[in-house]
Amino acid sequence: MALGERAGRLRCVCPLLASLLLIGSNCYAVASDTSHAIVDRVPRVLILYPYDERLAATTAAGEALRNRLLEAEDGKVDLFSEFLDLSRFPEAAHVARMGRYLAEKYAARRPDVVVALGKESASFISSNRASIAPGARIVAAGFGNSTAENIDLPDDVIAAFTTFDILKTAEMARKLQPNARHLYIIGGSSEFDRGWLATARADLDEFSRSYETTYLEDLTIEEFIERASDVPAESIILALTIFKDRAGRNFSPREAIRQIAATASAPVYGPYQTYIDYGVVGGNTVTFDTLGRTVGNLVADVIAGRPVSNIQAPQTNIVDARQLRRWGLAEGNLPPGTIQLHKEKSLWEEHWLASTGALGVVLLQAGVIAALLLERRRRQDAESRSRLHLLEAVHLNQSATAGALSSSIAHELNQPLSAIRNNAEAASQLLRSGNPDPELIQQILLDIQEDDQRAGDIIGRMRGLLKRRREIDWQEFDLNDVTSSAIHIIHSEAERRGITLNTNQPTTELPVRADKVHVQQVVLNLATNAMDAMMDAGSPRKVLTFATGLEKEKAELRVADTGDGIPEERLSSIFEPFYTTKQAGTGLGLSIARAIVETYGGTISADNRPEGGAIFRVALPLARREERGQ
Repeated sequence: MALGERAGRLRCVCPLLASLLLIGSNCYAVASDTSHAIVDRVPRVLILYPYDERLAATTAAGEALRNRLLEAEDGKVDLFSEFLDLSRFPEAAHVARMGRYLAEKYAARRPDVVVALGKESASFISSNRASIAPGARIVAAGFGNSTAENIDLPDDVIAAFTTFDILKTAEMARKLQPNARHLYIIGGSSEFDRGWLATARADLDEFSRSYETTYLEDLTIEEFIERASDVPAESIILALTIFKDRAGRNFSPREAIRQIAATASAPVYGPYQTYIDYGVVGGNTVTFDTLGRTVGNLVADVIAGRPVSNIQAPQTNIVDARQLRRWGLAEGNLPPGTIQLHKEKSLWEEHWLASTGALGVVLLQAGVIAALLLERRRRQDAESRSRLHLLEAVHLNQSATAGALSSSIAHELNQPLSAIRNNAEAASQLLRSGNPDPELIQQILLDIQEDDQRAGDIIGRMRGLLKRRREIDWQEFDLNDVTSSAIHIIHSEAERRGITLNTNQPTTELPVRADKVHVQQVVLNLATNAMDAMMDAGSPRKVLTFATGLEKEKAELRVADTGDGIPEERLSSIFEPFYTTKQAGTGLGLSIARAIVETYGGTISADNRPEGGAIFRVALPLARREERGQ
């Protein structure tokens, strides 16, 4: 693979971030002419970690990589992970055994893409590619281009490189500690630790001339701790990595740094996000989420057969706000764009209201109260408009109901009027006779009064349907009475249509508190809908049943018909505005019924009956004793 000209010296090929996963600057990813999308099956991706799973840097970045691939492939990808543990077992015999083991393990599931995190993983898969993943694309990430040249990667490897500039961490430390006179650089005894130290010497050559510089290296962990605890207060400590100390003991670098920073007599800085929370002030680094997602995007492009291009994961300065406070470092000296983790409000930020004095507090409280009053007024206005719209909708619905029942009501009204006329004519004839019967005339007059009362009741119910109001008339009433009133209104229409009305009401009262006319309109809407449904279905037996009762501490009304029922797919939509199955329907009847019921704290639902037809249930809260004056 043509990796391009060597772009400067390798600043750091560190095993935690830069050597493991950092990708970005000086990236020379090659778009292969042989790239093809993986089709007809789920792609397989093998992720090779150079060390063990305890290393937080690779674990965090690897998880971000996995999550990005699952997201990009909609979960349709097989992900495999292998931890080579090459830090503790660098021997050639172990590497050979691992190669044979993985070749046998993946014999039946050859990977399509192998992601090699770090130079050790890249070298391993380059040497064992033919046996582990023949024909697979290799994505190498987490080290510089000069390192890639040194390990002689195959020409078709797709690379995502990064160089890590320790100088940027040092410059951040200088801004925070402008009066520092001493510089200490800490590094361990492993091969990689020594490589880090060599890189730091080169990159910090000019920077270190401004300080009395000391390299703390090839020491035991106890010696590191002792030396760091004894440095002058005007010192900057740069901690690189300690994978191994002089005694040959292996460490997770952040755990080693934690022990050193705990008793250090000067601020400690480090180049990794994993060092945050382990005693360091901060450093210049790449966040693990950004890092892993960047590699994931590259692998997703390889899977899809898309051409790949150069990738750069952005680096940034990150500090621990708690360590700034610990060492008295000024937040204003941080480089622009620095991310502060664990930042807490200062005493001034938490108590500035008290510091502004009583006048400021009073003014603030007055403003808050005024805002609350204004919001309350707006809410009241909105509720008033909502009630007005509901009342207008109910009135229009009442008018439509009256219009629909007008012929039946006229017929019903014609009966008492005809009876009045006939009785009046009979009384007139009796009075013209020679010997009128007073008792008979008295009976005729009583009949006329009864018929007049019946006609008046019919007209009164019509006036109730057509009455328009601007406010809700809250009343306490018996749900049974309202149901009976609604049945009286529709019984003539039911007779005209050949529908039998059945009622089943309890002897006990069902007191509710609402607008009586509104609840009556709910019953009428459900009844007229049920009658229409039975007429459309052409049911030979048309029965409309009303039942009331007490259900779960609520007054319940049930309206059931013997029509064809409601299609299951429409049950969830029938209460929506403008939803209708009638050719001439408005689709507002059931929607208005639901709005009325919910206004008074109730619920309405619909189901199909096992024996056929539909049943609607309306539940309203019982009037509480305190509301009833008891």
